[in-house]
Formats: sequence, structure tokens, C-alpha cells
Amino acid sequence: MTAASVQMSGIVKKHGAVTALAGIDLEVRPGEFFSLLGPSGSGKTTTLRILAGLESVTEGRVLLSGKDVTNAEPGERDVAMVFQSYALYPHMTVSENISFPLRMIHEKKEEIENAVRDAAARVRIGHLLDRKPGQLSGGQQQRVALARAIVRKPALFLLDEPLSNLDAKLRLETRVELKRLQRALNVTAVYVTHDQEEALSLSDRLAVFMDGRIVQVGTPEEVFSKPATVDVAGFLGNPPMNLIPGGTEGFQSLKGPDVILGIRPSAVRIVDEGVHATVTMVEALGEEIYADLMVGELLVRARLREGERPAEKAQVRIHLDPTALHVFDKATGKRL
Repeated sequence: MTAASVQMSGIVKKHGAVTALAGIDLEVRPGEFFSLLGPSGSGKTTTLRILAGLESVTEGRVLLSGKDVTNAEPGERDVAMVFQSYALYPHMTVSENISFPLRMIHEKKEEIENAVRDAAARVRIGHLLDRKPGQLSGGQQQRVALARAIVRKPALFLLDEPLSNLDAKLRLETRVELKRLQRALNVTAVYVTHDQEEALSLSDRLAVFMDGRIVQVGTPEEVFSKPATVDVAGFLGNPPMNLIPGGTEGFQSLKGPDVILGIRPSAVRIVDEGVHATVTMVEALGEEIYADLMVGELLVRARLREGERPAEKAQVRIHLDPTALHVFDKATGKRL
């Protein structure tokens, strides 16, 4: 099995008068773990469904490993998809669910049994093969869906928010396993999520979607440290970047009125000499402390270190690390 490459060029998708995708250009390299990240309704799932052949395009071309599959049926593409809902057959056992894709292509019985055992072992559910989905936890159902996807060794693995129904601890565990599995299978994976932590931790590269367009493509480090637009800056990071209109009172010396300044909460410091601010709220999240600070009418969030916790309603002074400033054009929203 060879890992697939993906090329989408000029993809437009319209539903009547509504444009869901407004010209998507995307390249995914063989063996890459590539995420489509963006808020709800930004076009990432539509892009994935077009790759799978579940939706047609209004304009544009889709190539898988150099072959034009724009109008090919799902079964004619060497892809497997894992849905958010798992989409398991409730009346079938785990074994029957996993073997379903192989039975559809009339694989030999003995080969099916071997392939099911191998797929189940890879996701550690070999002991559950005789159970029905209704007897499984959410995490176990997720693994069945993964086993069903990998059983026929596809060249391209498509995952639509596959972890969103799991609790926080299980999500973390499954995330680590997903990456391990993708590497072990040497398969190309395209992964849809609105969870930036997932995208940043799993991806070799990612595309950030906004309003039916891709606004930035890069490694997690590139996208986080150099967001291409104000929208990307405001979307990435938890809490997200502070966005300060240039020329705001207290920060007037910074860059003038035609720009927007971005600074991550971790680069905001409470100091002895600096801009006056009022502490409106303090949140302690384990080792991290977040403070909401009002500078005039402007809210600035700071991520503080242990021992820096100010009292609510306290008057403090803050300093923005000038080496950590991001500057955006106020008119276009683009990085300067």
C-alpha cells in the first residue's frame, strides 16, 4: 500500500445561492498527517466529503496520487472515512462491523478473518470482537470505527472530528494512539477538527479555514507563531491573542492608528512601571493563572506565572514584550 498524495485545485462548492467553498487549493504530501482546522461552518467538512466522493464539486479538480477522481464514486477512490458519529451497524458484532468493507468486495473468508484480527489488534479491541456496538463505551466504538477504516489498507484516511464525542482524558489518549497508528500504517491522513489543540499536536501541517476559504497553510509552529491574518490570530491560542487597535490610549507609542497589534497573553507582564490597568477577573487553572485586565475600555488577557496572582479590582501596571508583538494591517487584516 502506497500513501496517497492529494491535490485539490480551484474547488468551488455552491448550494443554490450559498457558496460553501470559494476556491480551495490544497496539496497534501504522501504519508502526511494534515489537519483542516477552523470554526464551525468554515468549509472543512465539505472539503473532506468532496475528497471522499460523498459530495460533488461545482468547479475545480480533485487528484489522488496524480489521478483525476473529481467525478469518481466513493468506491473508486482508495479512501476510508471515520465519522464523528462512528456510523456502526448496531445489529452486527464488532467483527462483522470491521469486516464489512472486505465482505462488500467479496474478499476470501480466511483473508477477511486475518485482516479483522490484525486491524482489531492494532487498535487494541481484539477481546471485543463478539460484542455488539450497544455493549461498548464511546471510546471502544471509536476504535471499532478506526479498525473498520484501516482493515482494507486504504491509501488515504479521512477523519471527520473523530474524537469530539469522547471525554477529555480519553480524547488525549486516543489522540496519541491515532498519531501512532497513522505512522505505523504509513498512510496519508486528512483530519477535520475545530479543536486547535488537536490540530496543533497531531499535524505535520494544517490548513486554517475561514468562511469557505483557506487563509493559511503551514506547520503548527508556523501558523501559531506567525498567524497570516487577524482572524487566524484571534482563533488560535487558548486564550487567543490579544488584539489591540494601534493608537489605543496607553499604547499610543505603538505603530500608529492604521494597524492592529497582536500579543499573546503569555507576553503580557505585570510590572512596577508601565501602562495602568485594572484587574477585573482572575482564573487559576492548575499551574496557570489568567487575569483579565482593563486598560481604559480595552480588555487585555494575561497569562501569569505562579506567585504573580493579583487581587481582583487591584490597580496594576502592565508591559507588553515588544519582541512578541504581531502587527496587522487594519484595513486588510493581513500580517505586516
